[in-house]
Amino acid sequence: MSTRVNSENGSNLESAITSVDQSRMLINAAKALTAYRESVLILVILIFGLCMTFASPVFLTWRNIEAILLALSVEATIAIGMVILLISGGLDLSVGSTLAFAGVVTGLTLNAGVPVTVSILIGLLAAAGVGMVNGLLVAKMKINPFITTLGMMISIRGLLLVTAKGRAVLNLSESFTVIGQGRLFNVQYPIYVMIALVIIGDILMRNSRFMRQNYYIGGNEKAARLSGINVDLVKIFDYCLVAVLAGIAGLLITARFGSSSVTVGGGLELRVITAAIIGGASLSGGEGSVLGAFLGALFMGVLANSLNLLGVDVYWQRLITGLILIIAVVFDVINERRKERQQ
Repeated sequence: MSTRVNSENGSNLESAITSVDQSRMLINAAKALTAYRESVLILVILIFGLCMTFASPVFLTWRNIEAILLALSVEATIAIGMVILLISGGLDLSVGSTLAFAGVVTGLTLNAGVPVTVSILIGLLAAAGVGMVNGLLVAKMKINPFITTLGMMISIRGLLLVTAKGRAVLNLSESFTVIGQGRLFNVQYPIYVMIALVIIGDILMRNSRFMRQNYYIGGNEKAARLSGINVDLVKIFDYCLVAVLAGIAGLLITARFGSSSVTVGGGLELRVITAAIIGGASLSGGEGSVLGAFLGALFMGVLANSLNLLGVDVYWQRLITGLILIIAVVFDVINERRKERQQ
């Protein structure tokens, strides 16, 4: 009798231990999943997309998916550079103006009879020049990135109004517009450009020694300098990079619509920053990934498209976007405070 009771107790104890071990495995698996913002975002996007397939029969049509990807091609391209800046502790509010600047400069040179290739290079050089000025002011003059790029955003918009006299640049040649309107396997070129840039950017941020220096700079700039990292050079490069990527986005959107506008890109910087933060970047620096920024932009694109399909007023959409930015920043602050308590 005693032997049987002991046997049953032992069996119950083993079952309890097994149950505890299984619970721990599930908890550890959940923690591992939530530790990577990319995994959570992919799951959220899939669930959101599944819900939208029932809410709107148009959502999963190729025409709608292409519309999402085309809009995404602009924001995701800039988000690559923005997340790198945020990782290093920087910020650029002038990317929307830089996008418009590159498009207008390219359009004006095309209409002046300059060859397409040369016009594209001039447009990208104009964008790089904006980034160079931002980088020098931040890295060498030690001016706050927010103030520097806010001033540049306003200045570039003013320059555009003077240069183009407030009018859009029209009648661009077909040899240029094909960049934004051409197709390969029924997919427009800007989508291929976006995918290629995201892949290259993510690989470099994960494997390139030069690019990974941004994490050290964003984590502790003083320690990065003492360790021999040329912080000023990296910062200037980052601002030039995000400006060139904004220039590429400007060329794509100009070629796609066949004209360059002085007002295009307004408010784009906030959407890009929101996407990067949703994807895991921190305003304090030292965190983030290109893949996460892309997924953040994809989430924002799917959300905007879904609100359109559901007939939500555009003013409400702006309100929702603003609230998402606030929520993302709040979570970022909470996460930073949690890390400080653990140290």
